Amino acid sequence: MKIKYFLLFVLIYFTPVLGSSDQNFFDKAKNLFEKKEYNKSKFLFQRNIVHNPKNAQSYLYLAKIFQIEDNKKELIKNLDTTLLLEPNNEEAMYILINVELENSNFSKVKKLNEKFKLICSSLCPKISFINERLKDFQEKEDS
Repeated sequence: MKIKYFLLFVLIYFTPVLGSSDQNFFDKAKNLFEKKEYNKSKFLFQRNIVHNPKNAQSYLYLAKIFQIEDNKKELIKNLDTTLLLEPNNEEAMYILINVELENSNFSKVKKLNEKFKLICSSLCPKISFINERLKDFQEKEDS
């Protein structure tokens, strides 16, 4: 009986500490990212994902790192995961739209842009920029 109480005490006592370490990985990684220490921050974001696989922000920051490293495959993979976990993440959606514009994937851009219009809150002014780029690409394609 004493063992049960001891285990219960240990579980209750250490659970908040374990939960905060996950946040600690993310916070440290974000801090390193802001200092442009991308390799170190990438490692900590990946470590955070191991502990918290549903942390969409870690995937978003990894996508940003892969964008800086010009690794489009990993960039798209992490953006897709971010949007899978948080379908209304406007920053991830906007970055993905730009990647697909660069890839000349206009049909996907149009679909993403329609979703973006529905979810945008802080990046709404970017809609006109996306529409202008789409129009420019279509004009070049038609000529």
